[in-house]
Amino acid sequence: MKRKVIVIAPHPDDETLGMGGTLLRHRAEGDDIYWLIITNISTQQGFSSERVNSRQAEIAQVAEAFGFTETIKLDFPTMSLTDNDWQALIKAIVQVFLRIQPDTIYLPNRSDAHSDHRIIFDATMACTKTFRYPFIQRIFMYETVSETDFAPALPEKVFIANYFVDITAFFAQKIAIMQIYASELAPPPFPRSIENISAWATVRGAMAGVLHAEAFQIVKWIEK
Repeated sequence: MKRKVIVIAPHPDDETLGMGGTLLRHRAEGDDIYWLIITNISTQQGFSSERVNSRQAEIAQVAEAFGFTETIKLDFPTMSLTDNDWQALIKAIVQVFLRIQPDTIYLPNRSDAHSDHRIIFDATMACTKTFRYPFIQRIFMYETVSETDFAPALPEKVFIANYFVDITAFFAQKIAIMQIYASELAPPPFPRSIENISAWATVRGAMAGVLHAEAFQIVKWIEK
């Protein structure tokens, strides 16, 4: 069955960190893959024009590397989402869902350390009611290195890995794409190091009995 898959990325790089291998596998299996980027940077926020331009170039390069069917940028200001953005976020996300009609949605973890991730999770979930959007059949949360693992270690906030995807065949390509985001990487023990990203995939792979894997938490699964 050919699927329409959309990944919700609070910021560019979340999609690659959290599920780059899974996206590549979806594409290899013939699925349509869509990238919805919620926030963006701008000179109005104090970023240099050079950085704004280089970030847009990174997005274009990453989009080409993944082979996304479409990349959608909502351009909400990065690192500053609040509950006041709730209605605008919902309206924008709904418009995307109604146009694309994805059957599979990947979301950031609901309790990530970054407030943008938490707000976007809640806003997106408000756009997934089955009686309004019957085309949605599967919803997963993905884990993001340096966000999911830095959430408060409280029982109600734990990411429960209960769905694993073997990305062994796509892992090297995931790493190559992640290296496009050069400014987001640093040597160990920085969480977003190639060594740590590799270690995380190895641990998740060991849990699934494969060399490299990505883990997800199932939020909804409707079998028709």
